[in-house]
Amino acid sequence: MRIGVDLGGTKTEAIALGEDGEELIRRRVPTRRETYEDVVDTVAELVVSIEHELGADATVGAGTPGAISPASGFIKNANLTVLNGHPLDRDLSTALGREVRIANDADCLALSEATDGAGAGHRTVFAVILGTGTGGGVTVDRSIVTGPNAIGGEWGHNPLPWPTADELIGPDCYCGQRGCIEKYLSGPGMAADHERITSVRMSPPQIVAAARDGEPGAEATLERYSDRLARGLASIINILDPHVVVLAGGLSKIPELYEEVPARWGKYVFSDQVDTPLVSAAHGDSSGVRGAAWLWE
Repeated sequence: MRIGVDLGGTKTEAIALGEDGEELIRRRVPTRRETYEDVVDTVAELVVSIEHELGADATVGAGTPGAISPASGFIKNANLTVLNGHPLDRDLSTALGREVRIANDADCLALSEATDGAGAGHRTVFAVILGTGTGGGVTVDRSIVTGPNAIGGEWGHNPLPWPTADELIGPDCYCGQRGCIEKYLSGPGMAADHERITSVRMSPPQIVAAARDGEPGAEATLERYSDRLARGLASIINILDPHVVVLAGGLSKIPELYEEVPARWGKYVFSDQVDTPLVSAAHGDSSGVRGAAWLWE
């Protein structure tokens, strides 16, 4: 039996999978984020409760925002900031009395979809979370690609490619740079872009609904978003040439993107033809937690 845990900023989810990937049980609790110790205790309590209910011990994997720094062994780059600067893998292993494997949440998404999701059967998978941020993960032959800096797939903290005149400087990003892809393609990024242009504050679902109703400002926002996503993914295709691109997260549920983005990215991809499929995550919001469980595959 495998248990996967997905550590999010607002909720922590755990899932148990059988040997063939069937879901045995699922638990979701609010993330206690006041202290680092709260997070460790939450994960340990979830795992112990699942094992008690199922009457079996399990391997444990966890998907986290950020990643373990190869230099220090501590979590870095996590927007769940209480994790940063701590050896989460070691502390969870101590709390549970066994090795716990840790990976970035977008890497877990990629692994899940490559194993038995929308990327199954594809050798190279690039997976994207379009939500509060714009994480990315890469798998080759169902193995996560991390690299010596543990930042494989982190496309969101590169500048938006082929910027227009009004995008040249771009908004400030928490990473210390300006004009990052994340500042345009995350949910907050779409909402901020719409407000900058229209002076109207709306959530992404409201923007999409207004665009479908023919409201010109919302239509323009959705068009800008589609073109920026096409540019961002085109740069990935030019470097990695993945066999499939998988989208997850709240904004991945906009069906228009799956037609608009491939229709646009050919202008930016360095090829006479682009055959890369753009697909939605087969396991949806559950893909990251499933991928965490598959860290023991």
